[in-house]
Amino acid sequence: MTQTGQPTRRERQREATYDEIVRVSRELLVAGAELSLRAVAARMGMTAPALYRYVSSYQDLVDLVAFEIDKAATARFAAAADTLPPDDVAGRLVLSTTEFRMWALDAPREFGLVFANPVADPVCGRREALTLSSSGLLFTDQMRAIWEQRRFPVPALEDLTETARTSVLDPLIPAESEGIAPEDRGLMWVYMQGWTQLYGVVALEVFGHMDPRLIESGDMFVDVLTRFAPTIGVTDEMPRLEVLVRERIARG
Repeated sequence: MTQTGQPTRRERQREATYDEIVRVSRELLVAGAELSLRAVAARMGMTAPALYRYVSSYQDLVDLVAFEIDKAATARFAAAADTLPPDDVAGRLVLSTTEFRMWALDAPREFGLVFANPVADPVCGRREALTLSSSGLLFTDQMRAIWEQRRFPVPALEDLTETARTSVLDPLIPAESEGIAPEDRGLMWVYMQGWTQLYGVVALEVFGHMDPRLIESGDMFVDVLTRFAPTIGVTDEMPRLEVLVRERIARG
């Protein structure tokens, strides 16, 4: 950066190269081609060694591309929520999660890169990238808004296993915990439950491990949302929320 806070020409060029790496990688994914350092370099007209100045390994490439895909997709999820008023916190969460499902079905390879890429090493950069997940932060913020409006009950710390208790007191998930009192940290467990159920049903749909008729109708997705509704205190809202979900699914 210059003293005026503006990026230098070299910094702008470097950022432009990162943008091109992400764009080319996404083109490869959409085309069904292999995502590799060699393939990205070839499409950019670079040598593989030149690309190493920007991404030092395949995992670095995945981290970069996955983070940017998630950030772009999250803007779509947030835009879906913004079609409703700010105080319709339950509707906003449901529309965002439904948009997540629709995006995943539309872009299965991008979904797979972001959410199905394993984290083998607990100290690898990808784990850090996951804690900064834009979509994770959006969904947990939306659940927190419901909790602040409705104050649905959350598990007491003493009712959680030792490992679960540690995970909510020192979370590694993408969630803002500031301002949540220790006695209310069971809310983090609700976040984890919600994500597990959402990801579980969407992943099964995306990878075709479900009756295709249920994927087309969205019935299993709706069922998961309905069964989670009591956990976040919105059971009374489900008839209206289901209409929102099914209307979005019908639009394709």
